[in-house]
Amino acid sequence: MKNFTLLTVLLLVLTSCVGRKQIEKQLHSGNYDQAISNALKKLENNKDKKRKQDYIVMLQDAYYKVVEENHNTINHLKKDGNPELYESVFNIYLDLEDRQRAIKAVMPLQIDGKILNLDFKNYTNEIVEYKNKVSEYKYNTAVTLMQSDEKLKNRVAFETLKYIETINANYKDVRQLMEVAHHQGTDYVIVNIENKTHQIIPTRLENDLLNFNTYGLNDFWTVYHTNANQNIDYDYAMALQLERINVSPERITEKQVIRKKNIVDGWEYVLDSNGNVVKDSLGNDVKQDKIITAKARFNEFNQFKSTQVIARVVYSDIKQNHVLESFPIDSEFVFDNLYATVKGDKRALTNEDLNILKNRRLRFPSNEQMVYDTGEDLKLKLKDIITRYSFKS
Repeated sequence: MKNFTLLTVLLLVLTSCVGRKQIEKQLHSGNYDQAISNALKKLENNKDKKRKQDYIVMLQDAYYKVVEENHNTINHLKKDGNPELYESVFNIYLDLEDRQRAIKAVMPLQIDGKILNLDFKNYTNEIVEYKNKVSEYKYNTAVTLMQSDEKLKNRVAFETLKYIETINANYKDVRQLMEVAHHQGTDYVIVNIENKTHQIIPTRLENDLLNFNTYGLNDFWTVYHTNANQNIDYDYAMALQLERINVSPERITEKQVIRKKNIVDGWEYVLDSNGNVVKDSLGNDVKQDKIITAKARFNEFNQFKSTQVIARVVYSDIKQNHVLESFPIDSEFVFDNLYATVKGDKRALTNEDLNILKNRRLRFPSNEQMVYDTGEDLKLKLKDIITRYSFKS
């Protein structure tokens, strides 16, 4: 027990030493905020214990050094007078405020019995001033970007306005401008189906393929329309060209198998070589399982019909009037039904035979239904192409 207690104490001392050395190293290397963070963790519990004094001293040292460093940086940035640096000044003021708030959470602290009084300041005015300066500068930047026809510039403008909204909610008409920038930065794609198969496509299939709500697409900067909006100047076209539909004939194949199996079919008396019933030691008649060979004729039928739809997805630049890229699609649907009949003793059948025997002959689906069922696979492959394809606006 004494050895265990001693080991525990030694581990605590070693852990404490590692913590102190780590913070000292961070102080000496100028990593003041990390030193403050680690010191605060050490002071979360038992902050008034004597062994915690070193952490309080290091916290004080790191705080004054990083505050001095921050103020020197702010003064330098302000002298530069570059509006692009407003955000850096703003963020440093936020850091100063957040750092004070974190330290206040563990106050009061004592060093050698005296209350530690850190020099805290109120940065509210500075934060508000530079929040407005940043907002105004970025607002003007975004408005300038939005005057361009380039979609990428409008997307940058949107992100700039979005940042303003996070630091200065409802600033001027930022929310309205975000809608405009989003519209101007979005790729609008008109979608249609081109039937080149010389066959009638089921209306249900066409409607399903054009129902983009079921595709689960989530691209903020790309919008697909299957019905043209007269108020939108479309950038791209996506055509699903159905090139060929192959429907196989209805086919039934038959396979006949003779099953044989030795099975127990009741019992019988054991006879000796003279044909007499054998007796056991107690004089009782000896019985044994009666083994017979069960036979059955198992007729297995396979109904088969398949459909193949060969298509191509073609992306075009409407404004430049040229094809961007095309992707082939090959989709298939198979109707495959297995059923069987049996003549003879079912006990000769295997478990697999018995399962097939539960099935029944089905009516073959129509060609139209087969083509429609192929649409599920077609939609999955179409979605994969749409998800992976990226317009280079």
